[in-house]
Amino acid sequence: MAAQMAVNSGASLWGPLKELWETVDGAVLRRQPESVHLLDLQLKKHKPHFLSLFKNPPKSAEQREKVRKASTEGIAIQGQQGSRLLPEQLLTEAFILSDLFDIGELAALELLLAGEQQQPYFPGLTRGLVAVLLYWDGKLCMANSLRTLIQSRQGKTFTLDLSGELVALTTRFTDELMSQGLTKRILTLVSEISVTREFERLQKERGLGNEKHRKEVADLIKECRQALADSLFSWTCQSPLSKDDTLALIGHLETVTAQADGSLDSVSLALVMALLYCLDVSFIEQGTEDRDDLLQALPLLTERQYVSAVHSRLMDSQPWKLPGLQAVCRLAWALLLRVLSQLPQGSALVEFTEADEALADQALLGDVFLFMKEGILGCESFSQEEFYIRRVHSLITDFLALMPMKVKQLRNRADEDARLVHMSLQMDSELPSSLRKDLDHLMILIGEFYSKDPFGLELGLEFWCPTESLQHSSLQGSYLGMALQRPPHKQVVLSKFVRQMGDLLPSTLYISYLRMLKGLANGPQCAHYCFSLLKTNGAAHSDNIQGVSGSPVSWEHFFHSLMLYHENLRRDLPNPDSAHYRHPPLRGITQREMEGLTSFLQLLTTIITWSENARLALCEHPQWTPAVVMLGLLQCSVPPVLKAELLHCLAAFGKSPEIAASLWQSLEYTQILQTVRAPGQRQAAGIEVELNEIESSCEEYPLTRSFCHLISTLVEGSLPVNLGAGLRVPGFQPYLNFLRDSVFLPFPTRAYRRPAEKWEVADSVLEVFHKLLRDYEPQPSDFVQEIVELQGEQVPAHKPPGHSIMFHLLNDSPMLALCLSLLEEGVRQLDTYAPFPGKKHLQSAVLHCLCLLDLALQKEAVFMDLLRESQASLLVSPLEQLLQGVSPQTRRADHIVNIARYLYHSSSNPEAAFQSAKILRRIANYPNIQIRLVGDFTHDQAVSDKLMAGFVECLDNEDAEEGTEKDDVDSQKKVARIRHETQIHILNLLITSLELKAPNLALYLLGYEVKKPVSSTNLQDPGVLGCPRSCLHAILSRLQRGTEKRSGPALTQQAPHLAELCYQVIYQLCACPDTSGPTMRYLRTSQDFLFSHLQHLPFILPSNQIAALSQMSWLMKTAAIELRVTSLNRQRSHTQRLVSLLLDDQPHAQHAADGESGMEDETRSVSGFLHFDTVSKVRRKLLSVLDAIEFSQDMPELLQLDFFERTQIEQVISNCEHVNEQGHTVCNVKLLHRVLVAEVNALQGMAAIGQRPLLMEEVNSILQQVVERNRVRRSLSAKRHALQSWRSLVETLLTACPADLIPADERQLIIRDLLLDLHDKVLSEDAAGELMPIVAGAVFTLTAHLSQSVLSEQQQGVGLEASSGFASIANSALHLILRKLLDFILSTGGGYQRLRAHLYGSLLYYLQIAQKPEEPDTLQTAGKAMWERLTAPEDGFSKLQRENLAIIESYGKALMEVVCRDACDGHEISRMLAMAVLDRILSIDRQNQWLLYICNSGYLRSLVESLRQDDVALQSLLTPQPPLLKPLYIFESKMALLTRVAKTGQGAVELLRCGLVAQLMECQVFDMVPDSDAHRVMRDPSGFIPSPMDRYRQILLPTLRLFQVILTSTSINHQQGAAQVLQWLIVHADTIQSLLRCQELSMGALQELSLLTGIISKTALPGALEMGGEVNSAALMEFQGHINRFQRLCLSLLGRLAGSERDRLLKQAEISAPGDSAERREEMEVAMQQVCANIMEYCQALLLQSSAQAQFSICLFSPSGSEPAGRDGARTDLSSTVPSMAYSRVPSLGLVLYLLKNSAADFFRFHQSHRQSLGKLQSLDQLPPEELKELCQGLVSGPGAVEKISSVQRSLLAKRRLVQLINNRAKLLALCSYVIETCLFVLWRHLEYYLLHCIPTDPKDSLLPGSTLYRSRLADDSFSGLQSSGGRGLSLSRVSQQDLDLLKSDMAAGFGEALQRKLLEVEGLYSQVRSRYTFIQALVRRIRGLLRQPKS
Repeated sequence: MAAQMAVNSGASLWGPLKELWETVDGAVLRRQPESVHLLDLQLKKHKPHFLSLFKNPPKSAEQREKVRKASTEGIAIQGQQGSRLLPEQLLTEAFILSDLFDIGELAALELLLAGEQQQPYFPGLTRGLVAVLLYWDGKLCMANSLRTLIQSRQGKTFTLDLSGELVALTTRFTDELMSQGLTKRILTLVSEISVTREFERLQKERGLGNEKHRKEVADLIKECRQALADSLFSWTCQSPLSKDDTLALIGHLETVTAQADGSLDSVSLALVMALLYCLDVSFIEQGTEDRDDLLQALPLLTERQYVSAVHSRLMDSQPWKLPGLQAVCRLAWALLLRVLSQLPQGSALVEFTEADEALADQALLGDVFLFMKEGILGCESFSQEEFYIRRVHSLITDFLALMPMKVKQLRNRADEDARLVHMSLQMDSELPSSLRKDLDHLMILIGEFYSKDPFGLELGLEFWCPTESLQHSSLQGSYLGMALQRPPHKQVVLSKFVRQMGDLLPSTLYISYLRMLKGLANGPQCAHYCFSLLKTNGAAHSDNIQGVSGSPVSWEHFFHSLMLYHENLRRDLPNPDSAHYRHPPLRGITQREMEGLTSFLQLLTTIITWSENARLALCEHPQWTPAVVMLGLLQCSVPPVLKAELLHCLAAFGKSPEIAASLWQSLEYTQILQTVRAPGQRQAAGIEVELNEIESSCEEYPLTRSFCHLISTLVEGSLPVNLGAGLRVPGFQPYLNFLRDSVFLPFPTRAYRRPAEKWEVADSVLEVFHKLLRDYEPQPSDFVQEIVELQGEQVPAHKPPGHSIMFHLLNDSPMLALCLSLLEEGVRQLDTYAPFPGKKHLQSAVLHCLCLLDLALQKEAVFMDLLRESQASLLVSPLEQLLQGVSPQTRRADHIVNIARYLYHSSSNPEAAFQSAKILRRIANYPNIQIRLVGDFTHDQAVSDKLMAGFVECLDNEDAEEGTEKDDVDSQKKVARIRHETQIHILNLLITSLELKAPNLALYLLGYEVKKPVSSTNLQDPGVLGCPRSCLHAILSRLQRGTEKRSGPALTQQAPHLAELCYQVIYQLCACPDTSGPTMRYLRTSQDFLFSHLQHLPFILPSNQIAALSQMSWLMKTAAIELRVTSLNRQRSHTQRLVSLLLDDQPHAQHAADGESGMEDETRSVSGFLHFDTVSKVRRKLLSVLDAIEFSQDMPELLQLDFFERTQIEQVISNCEHVNEQGHTVCNVKLLHRVLVAEVNALQGMAAIGQRPLLMEEVNSILQQVVERNRVRRSLSAKRHALQSWRSLVETLLTACPADLIPADERQLIIRDLLLDLHDKVLSEDAAGELMPIVAGAVFTLTAHLSQSVLSEQQQGVGLEASSGFASIANSALHLILRKLLDFILSTGGGYQRLRAHLYGSLLYYLQIAQKPEEPDTLQTAGKAMWERLTAPEDGFSKLQRENLAIIESYGKALMEVVCRDACDGHEISRMLAMAVLDRILSIDRQNQWLLYICNSGYLRSLVESLRQDDVALQSLLTPQPPLLKPLYIFESKMALLTRVAKTGQGAVELLRCGLVAQLMECQVFDMVPDSDAHRVMRDPSGFIPSPMDRYRQILLPTLRLFQVILTSTSINHQQGAAQVLQWLIVHADTIQSLLRCQELSMGALQELSLLTGIISKTALPGALEMGGEVNSAALMEFQGHINRFQRLCLSLLGRLAGSERDRLLKQAEISAPGDSAERREEMEVAMQQVCANIMEYCQALLLQSSAQAQFSICLFSPSGSEPAGRDGARTDLSSTVPSMAYSRVPSLGLVLYLLKNSAADFFRFHQSHRQSLGKLQSLDQLPPEELKELCQGLVSGPGAVEKISSVQRSLLAKRRLVQLINNRAKLLALCSYVIETCLFVLWRHLEYYLLHCIPTDPKDSLLPGSTLYRSRLADDSFSGLQSSGGRGLSLSRVSQQDLDLLKSDMAAGFGEALQRKLLEVEGLYSQVRSRYTFIQALVRRIRGLLRQPKS
């Protein structure tokens, strides 16, 4: 033992026992599945504890030594490694505890350690005090377990309906305990343990703490004794005790004493009942099937010794300490013997059974009935146990039934005594001493016993024999389907007893008999029988008018007497004004009459309370008129006690609404409360006088209390509006004033003889106020001052009483002050934990006060709104502000604190705690109050701790249960439901507060910092660093319970709504930026909260699907935050755990324990297919959560109405709708009910009255329908919420978590599974439309990620070769996804356009997968022959694309229709996306099916025609502050789509046919070029909104591109397109020309120019006009002018770009944007080259069109060979270097030569860099990191962004950048070579003309203008139109010979050998590679020939 003396930190005297009790409770009472096995284990383990019940481990020197050394050597603790040193103080306490309880030292030490651990649960207690609680709690667990085990046995009295296996186990176990002497052990313990003794011991050692601790210890000790006694009682109920045990029990009872009031305590009562059940054979009568087995086991019948031993023990003349108790046992034994004597087995026991009479006599001598009434019924716990009641019932009835002779003797004796009494009264001698009152006691016992019926058993029915069937007369003879049998013998005997006792009743027994009847009339059926009895008693003698000789116990007699009293007393009514008022009248009521009357009134009250028939029958009786007589008597001078009874009786009559209305009038008429003061009357009369004069001086207030009770009953039925009309201002007001001013306000200051009565008065009056306010709904009419006419004058009318109470509560009135001080008093009294008189009523009064405050807070908003609107002159303050006032008692603002303190007493007073939580929650809605509240709550540390403890205790309470039914019969269930509601209110309080700014109540209650910044909180487990247990700990511990088991968190099943709110609180804490950090840290480190809960998803609750969905929603939202946060903080292992939990489809068991199983993952992805068969897959967690969200929703069918109009009802329903706290729109059913009932009540006429039941039925069905609708709405919104949370979790997983946590192949499979499942659910027939938008959003995200994942996988070069298809995801899966996506699009039909936007987005992402990535242009294609290219195998991309197209086409016209319709009209975003989809499909549709459809179905035309409407919107866009950019985006989308259409010849022609260009011509937006400088100021700082100029370009450029594409596509019948475009150019000529003249050549301007010049070069040709159809000559002239102008502008542009400005522009680009200079520079270079190429192409076209031979062609350049200067970038005009001749405006040929040289140089530069980039691309892996970074720089935005991306990403980006560079260079090379070619051509053409054909004009011929010469030569030329405006080209007026010579020499110099070599090299390098043959060589040769030609 010594070796392994380790300390159990859970305390062996507490922890294991607690566990035992939980197991027993779970198995027997909660019937948990699989619990029998656990129970078996526990019982085996704890058997020694049961055998030595409550024995403590003994002390030992060895243990003492070990504990003593613990402070130096340390001590081993179970479950912890090494030993732990304990502080000296702890050891001292351990020794004290060990001596105190006489337990082993180690056990004491364990208790202290456990106490330390449990301390946070007991705020304010030290570990020693907690250890005392744990010690007794362990004992209680033991006793409770024993009791529960015994209760689970099968037996003769009750059954728990448990499984046979369990019962067998417990029976076997308890039998064994019993055989080892359990009874004696229990009896010893019951006598040994006593609260006082224990308290003395504890007091000595300071083992008692505050009042609460004392009460808890006392309760535990009492409960231990009680549980032990109950165990014995339960045993005897089921099985008999052995002889010795029975004798031991009798022996114990001999020594029992009574309490001060003569009653037994509950423990003794249990033991008495145990003995009574030992002596009970009543089961023999029941005739159950196991009766014979029970008889066999009965020692009474089988063991003779048993009977003789018990008999002799009870016959023993030795008196017990309680003779009454001895008498009870003797009576029970006598009755048992009588029963035995009637059994066949009883014949053997004749010697004993003979003694039954004698025993009974002895019992009667011992006043058995008196003791039963006082000792047994007087005990509080008697009425709480059903089987006590049944046993006493059988005792009483057996006596009456089995011993009829005894009863007869009693009656005879009573008659005899009555005669003696009568004689002695007549002779005035004193009463004889020998009077026995046995019959009296018996009757009073019966009356007392049956008047309480807490379980609704109605046992009194046995005393009534139904003379006629209670049922309807038609059922005569068959009662409940059986033939009407004779009632059992016993019942006949009992009913005879009741009737015979009433015959010829002696006056001494009169009162007792009435009391007995009162008891027997308790219950609905009993009351009916009793009523009939009294009716028939009187009926026999009704012929006797006086009724004197009639039975004295009959209605006739009673009411007759009442009337006589009334007659007599009324004559004595004194005149109120006479001075002798206070002298009592001469003829009064004697004391005896008084008692008789009181008894009768009580009997009457009981009967009419239970039976409505009796109520109506008596009230409407024409002769008796009870109400009138009683009210009459109230006016007479009778004692207040009798008046009180009369009022109680009237209150019982008032329960029927029809009687209540007339009662009000009678009450007013008789002026019981004087409401009308007669003129000249000096003083008040009526009840007010009685209260102030009589009751106050007597210090007893029965009358006032019963008056309050009467009013309380009456106001429930109806409030008469016109009460007292005609005599006073009508209404209830005087009564309210009396109750408030005379009863309520003075109640604390009055004197009370019986202290409890103070609270009774308060309770009864507050109940009236509560009812009045509860039924009050503020109406606008309450705030309008109405006037009534009274005796000719106008007086203000009264307001409804509820209004008056509201007004008093919303002002600092005495009434409010008294309510608040009552609350303070109440909480002070509760804090003492001591019983005091009137405690129950005080609690009830407090509850009414809290309800009043709650109702006032609830109704104040409406009240104040109506008050404001009415502009009445009332002043009120909001109650929540009044509650912050200063309390006069404490001088502090602590009203709200007092209210909150009731939470601390939730265990003893659950209703008050519930109301308190409700009030706090209402107050919490006001943010300004919260901050003050936090101050009030934390101001005093002790109060603060208590408040916190109160909240925590409410949340911790395990007994709370979610109830559905509001009216629970079972009080325990009701309390459980109230506790649950309290928890709900507290959680809602936290949720509301968390939304407000800090500091707020929630932060304080959840344990966050309120005085420092919230984010600095450091949350700890309770007890660590002095951290108290806060609401957060309570919430977490509730949620965590059960997470370690398979079944998951228990709370989600037991209290779904509660769990949902708990999860919501935690989500809010995680989502709020201030609390997020501390909370998530704490949840992650201390609790591992999320992982342990997520692993149990999905929660399935068939009974409450809505709550389960909400629980999951909050949990998933929290998980999404956690994933995001851990990813950001790089807490990789945390993220990894959650990700794999949610996404894995392998069972979890195979994961390595550490979670970092790197190696395993590697192998898994490589050899995935090997694992595939060996491992059974499980469903991914995310998918199973999705499965749990049911997409279908059963909708309630439409209302079928017969009376109401459906549309009107729907209108009313929608008027009653409001948005509730959760944000759902629901219909207020109560309000609707009120409206509908009012409507029904408003109907007039007989027909309506007849139809009323049918109408009400229909109202009912409407309400049910609305309830169902509300449920459907809640259900849908829960599904939406859950789906949204699911979506955000999925999106977080895919976007926020590090990409490498989920390998690409896995990622694609996961997305595939998610997509397919989502589609399957949403495409099912009955999926609810409300869920579709969320699904569509999720589909969009998922498809985007799928596309991204596939693309990134391809970029890394994996999976393309794989045969299964494209990437890791097989093609078949991709096709399946596409099909589902298209099905989804089609299933949305006409509606849901916005939803389709998501789906189009998804489709675009999907189609992007098959798009070929950009490949580098290596310029090496020439190597392959055409044939090779045609026969090359199809690559993955085109295959997938082809298959995609096939699938899309299989959907045919339906899909085309939907997409086209969306593209043409509807929501902007949908339109843009639909156009993008069309664009995408057209681009892959080789067969042009879609194109044909668009053209033929008119969608294309409608798109084209809509351009005109866009014009206005686009114009508004160019204002400096545009309204919205939507039109711009739509326009761009349209243009993109039209451009795509135009890319096929067929499409382009179709566009022209639709009049595209004509539409664009009419658009005026093109002419609105913004002024580029004016808007610099208006720039959008973020750069998101483009500047006006950029916006203009966004409109112009797409249009120009579209023209370019049209021109290219229609090149065959080119002319039509060209002519139309030219017309567009001419319509907008001014704009175009201003653009061509552009001063500032920015990037945008260059783009514009490159497109414009491209179009001009194809259209602005002389021949274009003739094609354009008939044009008259004037217009032709104008067009010609425009064309010439275009031509001139283009040439001057060439001068700028080829010459002077080029280098300057490129430098400027580098300076303006140094960051992305490389990009910008490239773009500028391309654009400039493009412009030059276009212009040179234009020149070439012009030259070619003018003439085929050089000698007739036009000249565009002047004959000057000098190159333009300005290489240094200074802006010099060309003219400065050329002689200033007349043609200085014409660019010279030198420019062309200069361009040629530059282009050749550029070509080599570009070629070089192209080769370098290609080299880099091929050896990308070997590139140094610096270069990689540099390459990425252009593609990543933001400084330092490159550092953040992973190396894989970096190399991908670098690769993309290189491809971009290579392709850029390839483009530039193509342009350069083209420019070189065209330059050479133009040079050759001009040189040929100038050098061969030109005739120089010498100065002497200068009179003749040159043009005439030319014109004469070319008069017949078709170009005459061209020459007419500007001669040969460009005003070449004179060309002298000198010019030509200079030209030749300059050219020869410029076009030297070097240049020629270069040009030929270009051809070598480029042309062959491109497999196209250029003319460079030929042209060079020709030019060289021209230049070498000798001078002519």
